[in-house]
Amino acid sequence: VQLQASGGGLVQAGGSLTLSCATSGRTYSNYGVGWFRQSPGKEREFVAAITYDGRRTYYADSVKGRFTIPRDNAKNTLYLQMNSLKPEDTALYYCVRGWTSPYDYWGQGTQVTVSS
Repeated sequence: VQLQASGGGLVQAGGSLTLSCATSGRTYSNYGVGWFRQSPGKEREFVAAITYDGRRTYYADSVKGRFTIPRDNAKNTLYLQMNSLKPEDTALYYCVRGWTSPYDYWGQGTQVTVSS
C-alpha cells in the first residue's frame, strides 16, 4: 500500500487549498483514512479522519469549521479541503490509513505554507 499526497503550496492567510492523497491497492474502500500535520519544532498532530464509507468524520478543534475531508472511493483518493487558512496551519501534511490509532500506512508529506 502506498499513499501519495499532493497539492501543497504557498497561500496567503484567508485563502484556500485542497490536498489530495492517492492510494494504491484494491482495499482502499475498506479502511478509514486521515490527515496529520507537523510544523518545525512541534510534534505531529492529528488533523482529520473519515471512515471507510465516508459516513463519519472527525476533526481537530483547531481546524473544525474550516477544513473538510471528503473521499472518493472510486478514485482511491482522499482530500483535505482547507479554507480560511491561518499562518499556524503552516506544516507538512501527511495522509494516513486508519480511522483511529494505530495508523498502519503513512504517505510522504506535502508542504503547506500560509503567509500572513
